[in-house]
Amino acid sequence: MKAEKIIKLANGYLMVFIVLLLFFGGIAMSIIKETPVFIIVSILGFIGFFGFILVNPNTSKVILLFGKYVGTIKENGLYWANPLYRKKTISLRASNFDSERLKVNDKLGNPIMISTILVWRVTDTYKAAFDVDNYENFVRVQTDAAVRKLASMYPYDNFADEGHDEDITLRSSVNEVSEALEKEIDERLTIAGIEVLEARIGYLAYANEIASAMLKRQQATAIVAARHKIVQGAVEMVEMALNELNRKQIVELDDERKAAMVSNLLVILCGDKEASPVVNAGTLSH
Repeated sequence: MKAEKIIKLANGYLMVFIVLLLFFGGIAMSIIKETPVFIIVSILGFIGFFGFILVNPNTSKVILLFGKYVGTIKENGLYWANPLYRKKTISLRASNFDSERLKVNDKLGNPIMISTILVWRVTDTYKAAFDVDNYENFVRVQTDAAVRKLASMYPYDNFADEGHDEDITLRSSVNEVSEALEKEIDERLTIAGIEVLEARIGYLAYANEIASAMLKRQQATAIVAARHKIVQGAVEMVEMALNELNRKQIVELDDERKAAMVSNLLVILCGDKEASPVVNAGTLSH
């Protein structure tokens, strides 16, 4: 397999002077000498105008001669080459690609919508021009394929209650997922001589048919976690209250009164509504 070959051509500014001299000099000599022989010189000068090649910054020109690869010009400037050369322009600038939102299944089989933002550029003009049919379309297709594969490797979220306790998820492990995506796309685009500068997930959500159900599930998980925290804190506060009462010997409570106190405190601390105080005008026994 051939590789990219960098070439340097004749200085275009010098050739401008030579081509103009041939063209107008041939016409002038034909008039002065009154002979058509110098018309051939003018024709050669006219053909020479088609040999100029202008290379803009961060672009390249792939040069072909009758289907044979001659080389690539990457240095910007004005050059002159064989007028029979065919030139193909390939940009070396960084390009941004925002993929369409794809509907795929994650590792747990849940349908999700996902898209990616890719920053890439051409590093090998020979591969980009000849190893693939259309390198820009190749980037789009391979990026979509890589996103589909990545989504099937990780779950959208971590559901420990079902025994799926994953370390890496699409929603929470942004850096890890982006690194895996960038590596996957880079391996696929190497054949086209393309370097991946950055790959990030641009959009991620559950598909419409399960979005509402998953939202309720997330809300339920959050409520259970909050309740767990509240109960844990309430138990610690009740334990502290009993220890302080016992340490300061404010009042002696038997097991029955301790149970009643614990019940009342837990109701107050764990309840959603404010407790209504009840004033006991009698003794502790009533």
